[in-house]
Amino acid sequence: MDVLGGLNAEQRRAAEAVRGPVCILAGAGSGKTTTITHRIAHQVSAGAFAANEILAVTFTDKAAGELRARLERLGAPGVTARTFHAAALAQLHRFAPERVGRVVPSKAVPLRHLARSLPGAYRFRPLADLATEIEWAKNRRIPPERYRAEVADREPPLPADLMHRIYARYEEGKRAKGFVDFEDLLELAICMYESDERALALFRERYHAFTVDEYQDVNLLQQTLLDLWLGPRDDLCVVGDDYQSIYSFTGASPEHLLGMTARFPHATVVRLEANYRSTPQVLALANRLVPKLDGAEKTLRTTLPDGPEPALLQVEDEGRLVVSRIRELDVPLEQVAILCRTNARLTDFEDALAAAGIPHQGSSFLARDAARFVLRKLDSPADVRRLALESGWQEHEQNGLGERELVRQRDLGRLVRLADELAELDGQAFVAELERRFGDGGEARRGVHLLTLHRAKGLEFDAVFVAHVEERELPSRQAKTEAAVTEERRLLYVGLTRARRHLWVTWTQRPSRFVAELGGAQRGSPPIAAAAEPDDPLYAALKRWRLERAKADEVPAYVVFHNSTLAAVAARKPRTLGELALVPGVGPTKLERYGEAMLAALTAR
Repeated sequence: MDVLGGLNAEQRRAAEAVRGPVCILAGAGSGKTTTITHRIAHQVSAGAFAANEILAVTFTDKAAGELRARLERLGAPGVTARTFHAAALAQLHRFAPERVGRVVPSKAVPLRHLARSLPGAYRFRPLADLATEIEWAKNRRIPPERYRAEVADREPPLPADLMHRIYARYEEGKRAKGFVDFEDLLELAICMYESDERALALFRERYHAFTVDEYQDVNLLQQTLLDLWLGPRDDLCVVGDDYQSIYSFTGASPEHLLGMTARFPHATVVRLEANYRSTPQVLALANRLVPKLDGAEKTLRTTLPDGPEPALLQVEDEGRLVVSRIRELDVPLEQVAILCRTNARLTDFEDALAAAGIPHQGSSFLARDAARFVLRKLDSPADVRRLALESGWQEHEQNGLGERELVRQRDLGRLVRLADELAELDGQAFVAELERRFGDGGEARRGVHLLTLHRAKGLEFDAVFVAHVEERELPSRQAKTEAAVTEERRLLYVGLTRARRHLWVTWTQRPSRFVAELGGAQRGSPPIAAAAEPDDPLYAALKRWRLERAKADEVPAYVVFHNSTLAAVAARKPRTLGELALVPGVGPTKLERYGEAMLAALTAR
């Protein structure tokens, strides 16, 4: 088999470099998996290494399986392809099985009991937020005793002293029960090799060449283990795209990828810039962000024919726009994706798609914690408000909530609104109606994909909507340094490059600074008005009016209007219902229900 057949010049150059350090800078859609599998197959067919002397490391089991399947088709079975964690576990079982306890598949179980000991509202912080913070520390090799000193300007999900207590008790409880988590597997393997020269020698005798995929996502813990595997040798091939480095919250850093040539001055560096995914129009838009992405310069060039121009639009109702465009598209629903910065924003599109009868996947209202807790215990819709309050629901949305808690709060509020709407039903009929609106009928979920920008990485779709591209959301309000803003820009770049042919970028209020970098709104878009500042007296008056109205209607304040809508109203100062209708966030229903009262509140000022 000609394992180099079908490769372009850049890919072939990388595949022919079978020895020595190789750094492949692979742009989005440039065929990186094709390149590294053909390179590994060529290493074997050329006699540089036996198949069982090669270890390929990926970040997911799915990617490892894909790598093995492709290598087998290329005539190179026997290559070991595993995740970092699976490789570490296999090595511990071989050289030091006594070090390995029972692997905890999720931190949620041991954290659940600890979270109940937290004071006040902190008890309702999602367990996933606590788990992510612990992983952040462990991936940086920060033990509990150094956590408070190292957290510095970071904003943990709990105050640092409480988070330290949870982290320390988590580690103590895990050790007492003989459990280990995934980060422990890497740490234990590192400690084993640092203390057992025989084990390290046996490992190095077995594996002579290494390939690491998605190298921009490597963290300190993984890099330390890789250094021990490699030792003084240099038969290392890494592939990655620093423009897609978006996981600093896990401890990942593109510096390992960008530092390859400093560590190995003789390394072969190959840039893969031919894109096989997107049209020239999609790439032209994404490439406008490139000058400010930092890192190793590369500009994608397309191999595909022309397609429609991407749309950059300010719209009043993103859900309505998405539904109308999906109905116009001649593509399968499974080839459509709606991408947002946060899960909280995706919940807005669940309602819009459900109301339009468009099936969707990737975000499930009924499968999340809030709905499962309430629906498990109710006898009738009348129970929902009480159960929501018992679950920690805050009727008036608070600032400063973490993303998962914000989703939970909004889900609880949605359940209360649905219970009011369907109050005439009994409990069984209420649940059945929710299943009809939001369920999947017991079948595998199909339809439009609802994904965060982080979860969309590595995927591609015929049509992509990148929604709510607004200041304080993308970039996130937590992005307070230039480095953090640059990572947010890379996150948008990832979203844009998921699109094969159709692409929309939308916002409703204050557009992200990145919109200007992309070229701004298209001609014909509604004018972009600056939102009022938080200390604007008119904005404050509107918030007081909203609170009074929400109390009178017995609904959460955000059900009346979101803060962003009030800020836009305060900035535009509409005098008629027609002018008020032009404000993003004021749809026909809210205009009819609240329009006259809001104008009266404005006049009173």
